Amino acid sequence: MKLQNKVAIITGSASGIGQGIALRFASEGAAVVVDYVGKPGTADQTLNLIKQAGGRAIAVESDISNPTQVQALIDTTVKTFGKLDIFVNNAGIEFKHPFTEFPVEQFQKIIAVNLIGPFLCCQAAAKQMIKQGGGGRLINISSIHEDIPMPTNAPYCATKGGLRMLTRTIAVELAPHQITVNNIGPGAIYTPIDADVEANPELEKALMAEIPLGRWGKPQDVAAVAAFLASDEGAYCTGATFFVDGGMMRQAGSL
Repeated sequence: MKLQNKVAIITGSASGIGQGIALRFASEGAAVVVDYVGKPGTADQTLNLIKQAGGRAIAVESDISNPTQVQALIDTTVKTFGKLDIFVNNAGIEFKHPFTEFPVEQFQKIIAVNLIGPFLCCQAAAKQMIKQGGGGRLINISSIHEDIPMPTNAPYCATKGGLRMLTRTIAVELAPHQITVNNIGPGAIYTPIDADVEANPELEKALMAEIPLGRWGKPQDVAAVAAFLASDEGAYCTGATFFVDGGMMRQAGSL
């Protein structure tokens, strides 16, 4: 198993892509901390799936835009499992409005969760990794929209563009400590939030026309790349974005 005896935190892992990463990491031998926000029990499905498969996991509620809660997330992880080897910034939000009508309050919320959150988490995780020695892995779940514009989603795209440069910059700074920092840029990955698109044949057809492989991706597709980057096999990869998009980056807007 690629991640035997490793300890990983995955933010926003109660569902969707984060859940897929948590399940894959646990199957590879890692002890997993499932970060979530919301009502008690929000993370139960992820925890139960991991434990039913014989894995180790705990759930911790933490608002990643809050420095105190981020530090508590790190401290709880180290207290429970003794160390921290891998941190995956997966939590993210978006709201869509025409740019000229975008509420500043929603812009600020998107920035807080999608960019300030990964900054705080990478900073706190890196401090712990440096303190304990032995290097580590920071993995940010970005998006194809760190490069491709999406009208009505300007703040989201801005956060992903910012995450790209945050990743590249801290990868250079943390390399002397053998801490690698990479982005994964998902394209059209199907999760329950996409049910409205799947239910609209014309909309789904238009989306599929932008994807050379002609299908939705799955959370497991993203999780496979995350597992590689988190493992010893990915030890020489840092400061890069790995797109998991069925070729969408190469075709979007070309038809």
